[in-house]
Amino acid sequence: MHCPFCGANETKVVDSRLVAEGQQVRRRRECISCHERYTTFEIAELLMPRLIKADGSRQPFDEEKLRAGIQRALEKRPVSVEVIEACINRIKHRLRATGERELPSRQVGEEVMAELRQLDQVAYVRFASVYRSFQDISEFKAEIDRLSEEKEGHAS
Repeated sequence: MHCPFCGANETKVVDSRLVAEGQQVRRRRECISCHERYTTFEIAELLMPRLIKADGSRQPFDEEKLRAGIQRALEKRPVSVEVIEACINRIKHRLRATGERELPSRQVGEEVMAELRQLDQVAYVRFASVYRSFQDISEFKAEIDRLSEEKEGHAS
């Protein structure tokens, strides 16, 4: 890194500390030439995969769109903002962990449904009804029956 005071490219790191809950590194640097000190911050640049839509078009991952969909499903449900943010972070982590540059957008929907199924079953059915385009009440009933069977299976 070039010194912001004299432009020299030789600097030394005097001190490094983790900040922002370990998400950043704060470094105190000193220029070898002019001996001025300054602070830099480093963060990991984690790229999210691009999403391949059903029509074949590609678009960048949009965290706000993900958050809006989850919040819409959880509207008026007893789930805190912190729990929602943790859910979003788990989804993003799993998508990045695939190591792929592009993923089908349906994979995001499936990740959301998996999280909502664990978090709040009402929100899960709400999301699933839109995501899977339920056409009538029988599809709602089938999904609710499936949830009931899973719950009974885990209780035994």
